[in-house]
Amino acid sequence: MDFSEKLYQRMQSYDMGLPSPLQIEDFTDGMIRFMFPLRCGKKMTLTCLRDEWERLQRLFVEMLSSLRRLADDELPEDLSQSFFAAISSIHEQLLEEAAHFLRCDPAAKSVEEVLMCYPGYYAIAIYRFANELYRMKVPVLPRAMSEYAHSKTGIDIHPGATIGRNFYIDHGTGIVIGETTEIGDNVKIYQGVTLGAMYVEKNLQDTKRHPTIEDNVIIYAGSAILGGNTVIGRNTIIGGNVWLTESVEPNSVVYHKAEVVIKSKKIKKK
Repeated sequence: MDFSEKLYQRMQSYDMGLPSPLQIEDFTDGMIRFMFPLRCGKKMTLTCLRDEWERLQRLFVEMLSSLRRLADDELPEDLSQSFFAAISSIHEQLLEEAAHFLRCDPAAKSVEEVLMCYPGYYAIAIYRFANELYRMKVPVLPRAMSEYAHSKTGIDIHPGATIGRNFYIDHGTGIVIGETTEIGDNVKIYQGVTLGAMYVEKNLQDTKRHPTIEDNVIIYAGSAILGGNTVIGRNTIIGGNVWLTESVEPNSVVYHKAEVVIKSKKIKKK
């Protein structure tokens, strides 16, 4: 038996039936283009939008049909109908968040700029789609969509996280938001922030492992907040490079105090 035959036999045990990566990328990008046609670089006619809507629905059913881990009573067509019925409310929320980005960032000059240029906004948009699928208990696909957004932005948001309205990510690179994270409304986070678990063990699969961030919290760059019992109270500011594994009362300011030493490079004359 040559190696190709061995490889084929080994891979049979992993054949769960999955959409191709190209299908997933096409669907993910297609949803963004459909929701925000200006990303196409041209005006979309009503006919074009309707054609794309129908194409995305067909593609979605095709991807679901390849998932062998769907329950016997879950029909791809029914799941597709449920998912696309939620798109209108997701779109309204995303437009609200785009306006919120414009209010938060003095460098942003228009909502169009946010829609076109902001990786944090893109990652949030994909999260909203993926989270809907996650709550519908669709296997694999929501995680694959989130990882596609991760690969393009450096922002890793698990589709199982619970995130409220007007979530704002500035810069974004290196952000990690774990599966059981709960984030309230009007929360701002900056690059390099981790909302993670204290440690990882398989037997913790069905427990809350990641922190809760209440409304109106700001978390600055490089901070790590860990643990399922860790709650950051509303209206709190977390400074940069803070390591937190315990809860913080509302209306707090938390910062890491480091000594900064400045020395002159001038050479003293003897």
